[in-house]
Amino acid sequence: MRISEAQELIRKAYYRRDSKRGLYATFTWLVEEVGELADALLSNHRHSIEEELADVLAWLLSVANLVDVDLESVFKRKYTNPPL
Repeated sequence: MRISEAQELIRKAYYRRDSKRGLYATFTWLVEEVGELADALLSNHRHSIEEELADVLAWLLSVANLVDVDLESVFKRKYTNPPL
């Protein structure tokens, strides 16, 4: 799945709810998920790490949708041919 496809999947499933919640509350959820990822990494529990990585990506895509940023495009622009 491409980043753009994942972003559209999240938009279709959650955009209405995310819009009602608002940008800053949605961003707060992203930060909470990053904290849960940190806990999973510290515990070194593979399943938890995988779950939390997926959650962080989903919430990041939600934030990108709310600020109308095509994450795939900006990622490619920034990280294609990065300086060595």
